[in-house]
Amino acid sequence: MPAPLEQFANALRLAAPEFGIELNAGPIRKLTEYYELLLKWNPRLHLVAPCSPEEFATRHVLESLTLLRHLPLAANVTDIGSGGGLPIIPCLLVREDLHATLIESSSKKAVFLREALRNIQPSGRAQIFVERFEKIAVPDAGFVTCRALEKFAQVIPIIIKWAPPDVTFLLFAGKKLRAEIESHLKSVLVERLPRSDARFLIIGHA
Repeated sequence: MPAPLEQFANALRLAAPEFGIELNAGPIRKLTEYYELLLKWNPRLHLVAPCSPEEFATRHVLESLTLLRHLPLAANVTDIGSGGGLPIIPCLLVREDLHATLIESSSKKAVFLREALRNIQPSGRAQIFVERFEKIAVPDAGFVTCRALEKFAQVIPIIIKWAPPDVTFLLFAGKKLRAEIESHLKSVLVERLPRSDARFLIIGHA
């Protein structure tokens, strides 16, 4: 039976076309190194819920990479509640033109994020703020993303008010949260994520 890292890499390779993503050997190697690092830290920090290598490849990494089709060259992205690095770290590993601000209130999780960002090349494309997002100055970013944030439904109006007025929101949600997000945005495009009837990427403006 293949080892977990091999299972993860194989799942990326096989499922990427279904997500509309092209991955060659280089990005797959970088993403596998990220997965290996997360496996090392997860027992201590509970970055993601336990899951199989195949599920982490599809539900976590490939879903995160669906952002890429909405990010133009040299896009600057703010990721709120970065936690285990999803969705932004896989995007930074695959696209070397992207820049990002990671906002994570947990100092322990921020230590992991700094370690994961060591593999981002060229270096210097990402910065971390260890604070609640509403307590920091709004970063100069064209995009704001968020994948898993505690009390997300309650926080969404605060995020929208905090973000620059012309920003594009790229938000991940289930059915119930989708309706909540749509109620706060004026312009909305919703994409159903592959292999799911109940998970969506919401692209919107305030």
